[in-house]
Amino acid sequence: MTYATNSPFENLDVVAASTRLDDLQVKLEAKQKVQKLNQALDKLKGYDAVFIDTPPALNFYSRSALIAADRVLIPFDCDEFARQALYTLIDNIHEIRADHNDDLKIEGIIVNQFQSRAKLMQRVVAELKAEGQPLLDATLSSSVRVKESHERHQPMIHLDPTHRVTQEYIALYDSLAR
Repeated sequence: MTYATNSPFENLDVVAASTRLDDLQVKLEAKQKVQKLNQALDKLKGYDAVFIDTPPALNFYSRSALIAADRVLIPFDCDEFARQALYTLIDNIHEIRADHNDDLKIEGIIVNQFQSRAKLMQRVVAELKAEGQPLLDATLSSSVRVKESHERHQPMIHLDPTHRVTQEYIALYDSLAR
């Protein structure tokens, strides 16, 4: 049984979240089924890559995703609250790697909603780099156009292929695909 649906975009299938996941989470947690996603992905055929997008909270589903993943890309909005959450997440990733998934690797931290002229953002990025955090060189700028792509349910590459943020996403993908 598969829950993937074809999207209107070539080579992209989507498994969307559902409100039924709340009820399922309780049942899966009670039976300690945190490996279910990993087992399901092991059976999956016909895909070159699977990207799992989780909410920012470390809950049952995001833990399951980290157990199933080979690599994790951490989006980071440059502020102090996000910074503290980042440290907690990195600690949790190390714990999950030690307990469940020896192969899990932090691919990097991608600075999201970046404003190059904002001194706070420049300072936070410089401090994280000085700490040795795995920040990627690529950043994703802030733009209302991204919100428009969400509203229209259309990837930026289809909505506005020449937009600066679209080009940043392409550069990020190319750097990760190497």
